[in-house]
Amino acid sequence: MTKLELRVLKFIGENKLWAKWGKMHAAIYRLSGGRLGHSSGKITNLLLTTIGRKSGEPRTVPLSYIVHGEDFVIVASNGGADRDPVWWLNLRANPAAKIQVGGDAFDVRAREADEAERDALWPQLHEENFFYSRHLANTDRRIPIVVLERSRRSD
Repeated sequence: MTKLELRVLKFIGENKLWAKWGKMHAAIYRLSGGRLGHSSGKITNLLLTTIGRKSGEPRTVPLSYIVHGEDFVIVASNGGADRDPVWWLNLRANPAAKIQVGGDAFDVRAREADEAERDALWPQLHEENFFYSRHLANTDRRIPIVVLERSRRSD
């Protein structure tokens, strides 16, 4: 990958147009009950709703994911930008969140994958979404892998 291509990826990850595209993607996903926007080729998307750490308001973003056992795994790559995505900062402040996967919605709790999980998950993540290799090449920061575990109700 050329230096220009890496700079373009970094620009996209930090660009406000990308955030607007994400809002449009989330709206289409929700309105269609997940029929539109859930998948694009091998890449599957979910909607993650966090609580803003500053605003206290719900914030929803579409993110690619993989399934690992009963958990959903997402990557805080931010397009290879040099800073963490806001949704990851929100989850670090409050790990309780909601996701929509296709037509199903449920509560989850987020945690960062430990080293053993990272080693096991990266090959599958790269296989499902080739962009992650480019994101890794574009930044010196350690990109978090985030595991979303379904919340268990104790009713």
